[in-house]
Amino acid sequence: MTQQRPKISVMVLMGGYTSEFGISLKSGGVVCEELDRTKYDVYPCIVTKDQWYYQETPLLKHPVNPGSLSITKGDQIILPDVVFNTIHGSPGEDGYIAALCELLNIPQTSTHFYAAALSFNKRDCLSVLKAHGIPCAASIYCDSVHPPQFKEVSEKLGLPFFVKPNRSGSSYGVSKVNLEKDYQKALETAFAEDHQILIERALSGVEISVGAYSHQGKPIILTPTEIVSENEFFDLSAKYEGKAQEITPARINEETVLRAQKLVRKIYTLLEMRGACRADFIVENGQPYFIELNSTPGLSKESLIPQQAKYSGLSLKDFFDRLIQEAMNQQKTTQL
Repeated sequence: MTQQRPKISVMVLMGGYTSEFGISLKSGGVVCEELDRTKYDVYPCIVTKDQWYYQETPLLKHPVNPGSLSITKGDQIILPDVVFNTIHGSPGEDGYIAALCELLNIPQTSTHFYAAALSFNKRDCLSVLKAHGIPCAASIYCDSVHPPQFKEVSEKLGLPFFVKPNRSGSSYGVSKVNLEKDYQKALETAFAEDHQILIERALSGVEISVGAYSHQGKPIILTPTEIVSENEFFDLSAKYEGKAQEITPARINEETVLRAQKLVRKIYTLLEMRGACRADFIVENGQPYFIELNSTPGLSKESLIPQQAKYSGLSLKDFFDRLIQEAMNQQKTTQL
């Protein structure tokens, strides 16, 4: 008689401390829905500033100890075999969850803490990648104490330009400035999300996003998606209210596709990324210019990475399975 292998306990972390809380719940919900229950015991766990808890049913929750990631369910203590991180923003995308898991020796599906922290900080990420030859738009960094005057910005970057929180995602706090009268409100909107901001030249061209993930220790670069927003740029409503076309594969020539994929491979390798990530570019005159790197990208069924995985022939169940198995294999390799 064949002995049945025990299931792997997967803690799906979602929520977080930022404006992206609701978006993270959608990603985490899809992961919980799609994971193979014949292989995994799935524990959806919500993270808020006030409490961490396992949501067993809509009306039943159990506390999670943030220091050990253990679930207390009555007299039972449940420890995860692996953490599936779907928290956008802090503490999932900025490296804190990755660092915690590393200290606890628990494998997790996102990248390691340094790469997460670096990619979440737009200024620092751009500084590193520019130094290694990655084409990027011209930009100015500042904080809420010393914001630059409009004249200084417009003379350096020209018009239009973007004002962005330095550490935020899903386009929260991002504004496009076309005229001087738009500038002050753009600063206020960005500073509401972060006391550090990045002001960046608005490139003119095709917006694309390229996903990547690690499989059997090697980066897999996915097919680019073209983004056509009904709004002035790919803002929050365009992303999550259906006000954009997301076209996979992108309608760009093969040479540009290969150029963008080569840049993503270089970035993924240079930063020693793990798990799934997504790099965004604007293609101007045939040259992809790097905009930002998302180390914990959206995983709802409408999100870009799932679209690209599907185009490559992977179901969400198989894609998520690959991320879990890669995390566990990476942990074993690290321990050798």
